[in-house]
Amino acid sequence: MRPLEILSSIPKWKNATSAQIVESPAFAVVCRIGEETATLRLGAVEGGDTLDLSVLFGDIPHVLRISRSPRFQELDKVWDSRADVPEQILLALAEKDCGALFQMLENVVRRQMRLVGLAGESASDERMLFAQVSDISFALTRSDAVLTAFGILRNLDVSNEDLRGEAFSSEEEYAAFALSAADMASLAVGDALLLPEVGSASSRLVVDGRFVVGETGVSLFSDDGRCRVVSAEPRTVTLGELFDSADDGSGLVAKPGGAAPGQLRLVQNGKTVACGRFGSVGEQPALIIEAMP
Repeated sequence: MRPLEILSSIPKWKNATSAQIVESPAFAVVCRIGEETATLRLGAVEGGDTLDLSVLFGDIPHVLRISRSPRFQELDKVWDSRADVPEQILLALAEKDCGALFQMLENVVRRQMRLVGLAGESASDERMLFAQVSDISFALTRSDAVLTAFGILRNLDVSNEDLRGEAFSSEEEYAAFALSAADMASLAVGDALLLPEVGSASSRLVVDGRFVVGETGVSLFSDDGRCRVVSAEPRTVTLGELFDSADDGSGLVAKPGGAAPGQLRLVQNGKTVACGRFGSVGEQPALIIEAMP
């Protein structure tokens, strides 16, 4: 599984609204400003010194507030006196200087954008989405169209530390096998279940009851009803560790010949049916049952 597939399988993110994605610290839209590759992120609320434009995305009216930037060379020359500049001249300068910004927004919102004129009464800050891309600060009406276009999972930066730090409980699985109903019913304290896999094969990690991490990467977990021998104590795995294990999960699982697993649980269909310790019968690794919950 790739990082985006992992995200899409976690209920928090699978069911996240567009607004929740946009407001995440990990929100980052890779885009282009002219020939430059850039990243659009949320920015701080700007002061009132902005050029407020009325624009259409498709047929939906929006306000686009543009802050002063050295990139906008012609606008910069008249910025301090722009209240005295005729509207048509200001719009022509905006078309010339801000064309790359307009094209970027059109591409990200995925609707044709058209400059209508100068905005009348400015929208309140609560109705605006403030953003930064390269050396440009701007704000755009926080419409459903904008949120829907911006708020998609692929616009989350999987290198963001806040996102990567999300933690999940996991259990290390050392063996899985089928036991008949009769064998299950006869299990008792002192019994031993042979575990030939231990020491000869790598373990695997079941994370959040949802993912399996193995030497070949991350996949979705499916409980097939077999008995599973797992670590007695859970361990924490971060989302970042899952992302890093997308191609190779060997860093998270026990290698053949590694340290003995210690205390263990026998689990079936998500329920602990026996507890015990790692031991041996002759030369064979085994789970020695010490308690039956």
